Amino acid sequence: MQRSASAHLTANVDSAAEVVLAVAVADGPRRTERLGVTLDGAPVAVHEVAAPHGGRLHLLAGLQPGTLRIDYEVEVDGLAEIEPHSPWHRIEYARPSRYCDSDKLMPVAQAEFAGLSGKALLDAVSSWVGSQLSYVSGASKPTDGAIDTYLSRQGVCRDYAHLVIALLRGLNVPARLASVYAPGLDPMDFHAVAEAYLDGAWWVVDATTLAPRPSLLRIATGRDAADTAFLTTLSGSLSLQTMTVTATVDDLPADDLTLLTALR
Repeated sequence: MQRSASAHLTANVDSAAEVVLAVAVADGPRRTERLGVTLDGAPVAVHEVAAPHGGRLHLLAGLQPGTLRIDYEVEVDGLAEIEPHSPWHRIEYARPSRYCDSDKLMPVAQAEFAGLSGKALLDAVSSWVGSQLSYVSGASKPTDGAIDTYLSRQGVCRDYAHLVIALLRGLNVPARLASVYAPGLDPMDFHAVAEAYLDGAWWVVDATTLAPRPSLLRIATGRDAADTAFLTTLSGSLSLQTMTVTATVDDLPADDLTLLTALR
């Protein structure tokens, strides 16, 4: 499988700032890539920082006011190895988190999915969230969590993923969020999916069903969107102006929803 992805962003640096990017694909598959960052046309030093699950963050320090431009392009050949088992990750991703308040949603999860386990539970949660929510761009706020989404019954991909994760954790199934490039996604953008731990491996659960799971490319992985944002301002002030994301694959695969699929 040969996949290509790109992200092109421009932003105004309003005051001296330090910024972290999460736009590069995670370590794993063979890749050829280029990351270029300029401020008012002059190159900016980029420092790579290792993140969990092969993630690669890029730190931009000492930015002065001006126009920031970020250009990332990657060609990926083949698939990543399936992530090895880690007892710590099972513990970490069973706990409530900032956007996935599973402790509050536990009664809902127990009432809706009583008696289910294994793949049948993953399918039921994905189907329930997909049928209960309406995909509405701009309907949610950056601070909304799973409870907000459950009550409003609308949102975008990260809201779907947060609700899936919270419901699964409420049933003692470890679950986490992955930001991805998603060939076939329409409209094209960064995408977010849930991953659930079952039978010694992590499996993709995407209640939006907007892109085929076998072609997804991992960027960042964490408890929720707080760990996977494509751009984080550590200090100073920055305002995003434009963003263009692309993701393609040489042969867009079908997505057989009867099968468990790993993010590779």
